[in-house]
Amino acid sequence: MDHTIKAFGTTGWRWLNEPTTWTAGERTLQVTTDPDTDFWRTTHYSFVRDTGHVLGVDKAGDFELTVTFAGDYTEQFDQAGIALRIDERNWIKSGIELVDGQQQLSAVVTRDVSDWSVVALPDGAARVTIKAARTGDTVTVSYGVNGAAPATMLRLAYFPPELSVLAGVMCASPTGKGFATRFENVSF
Repeated sequence: MDHTIKAFGTTGWRWLNEPTTWTAGERTLQVTTDPDTDFWRTTHYSFVRDTGHVLGVDKAGDFELTVTFAGDYTEQFDQAGIALRIDERNWIKSGIELVDGQQQLSAVVTRDVSDWSVVALPDGAARVTIKAARTGDTVTVSYGVNGAAPATMLRLAYFPPELSVLAGVMCASPTGKGFATRFENVSF
């Protein structure tokens, strides 16, 4: 049985930790995150979580993933954005995360343990566009707000070049009851 999904105008998408409630249109995806979902490994919090939602496609070699999204973030650490995942020990997620009541641009790079960085999201930013460009052994994450092209670099990180990844959109609710998020303009 084929478990791939048609989303964003193409086929071949698949879920890692499929959420209970989601709808894929020709150009959009709407998700309500399940509660108690997250991606994290060890650092500071001493726990491992691999329960967040990723809708992605398998990609090898160099590529650019660009996604525009907005969410109804309400609880601590509600998050949405992009993900590049080799396995449960090697992945990158980046997007918006609600931290102490403020929306932050967030990047987590995990190679056995998670490494997190945040930058304050500009006031009035309703939508964010994130781009992850994988070139050789590097992923460069950049962003733009409210329709601007993703031209500001958020993170440059090592990422194993020879391995295929699950690349796509990500969302999670580590402490809350779940929230609605909308993804659009996904391109490779």
